[in-house]
Amino acid sequence: MPKDLVVILTALNLEYQAVRRKLSGAQVHRHKRGTLFEVGTVRDTSCRVALGLTNKGNHSAAVIAERAVQEFSPVAVLFVGVAGALWDTARLGDVVMATHVYAYHGGTSEDDGLKSRPRVWETAHGISQLGSHLARVNDWADDTAGRAPQVRFGAIAAGEIVQNSTISAEARWIRQHYNDALAIEMEAAGVAQAGHLNGAPVAIIRGISDRADGTKTSAKDRNWQPRAAANAAAFATRLAVELMREQERTAMSGEDRARSEDRLEDHVRNTAYNSTVGIMAGSVRGSSVHLDADPKVTDATTDLATELDAFQGMLSRHHTEGALDGDTYREALVELGLARHAARENAPESAKRATIALKRLRGLIADSPELVARLAPLVVAAGGLS
Repeated sequence: MPKDLVVILTALNLEYQAVRRKLSGAQVHRHKRGTLFEVGTVRDTSCRVALGLTNKGNHSAAVIAERAVQEFSPVAVLFVGVAGALWDTARLGDVVMATHVYAYHGGTSEDDGLKSRPRVWETAHGISQLGSHLARVNDWADDTAGRAPQVRFGAIAAGEIVQNSTISAEARWIRQHYNDALAIEMEAAGVAQAGHLNGAPVAIIRGISDRADGTKTSAKDRNWQPRAAANAAAFATRLAVELMREQERTAMSGEDRARSEDRLEDHVRNTAYNSTVGIMAGSVRGSSVHLDADPKVTDATTDLATELDAFQGMLSRHHTEGALDGDTYREALVELGLARHAARENAPESAKRATIALKRLRGLIADSPELVARLAPLVVAAGGLS
């Protein structure tokens, strides 16, 4: 599927309902393994959201997050809900957006005590920047009666147990080793790991409903849970809208570049008719591709296929270096494979099929100027195969 929506996941039904109230036209979408999502749009916008329930715990959250990424190929995955505050920095009802997530149960037990060995995932820079911008604008909250909720940015600690004490051995250990964590919960590490392995940006957004201090089952906590969940849902859906706007702006910019390249290709074809056109280290003569300056009689089909083989090496390098995410890389390989197959055929329609595949490939790699520059003359050469 194209990247045309944002996935929002929650662990509790209370949190799920808080997000769902922000959506309109929600329709059930069933994963082949039985997991149910609801896909709708954020009210009064065109932003599509796929909403899912993971249940409690990092393990369950990781599995459902991976299913969501594989099913929808989203712009981003937002995990939304409530959490306990570890310090007084975040007040009840405030929203904490993670700058990074600690899987705090990693460690080694030695004679002189438990040594911390956490895993850590940072939030993607672009999402962090959008979140900070929304916090500065500060017009996202639904109900500003009384003290308006604030957005705090910092670490979130994710473990495998409910933390509801300030004096237990584990509570003291967490505050000692993770004293920069603003909030504590049980799912963020699983979602962050799933996003990391699948190339999907992740944001963790939590409303503060308690202080993890022994009062989680009190009437005060029951009062703050729905309010904190509603605040987290309000900020998350606003962030989803901004993420989709960024995606649309990026897509429009890519389309503008593609149109400019199309015009350039048309100009090259017009000037290349029965003449010589430079192509990387070689040239195109009529409909023949030459890889060196000496215009020997060479099979254009073979030469283009060789150039496409070399281009696959460039794709692989960009993917290995992190310049291409996994989904884009896999889709690019499919289009490149179609072009290579068409380039090796000796059929009148092969030029058209190769050109179409390479143009689709160009759209996928539009954010990589080096790849686009290398691909442009190959698109021209593919059009000259007929």
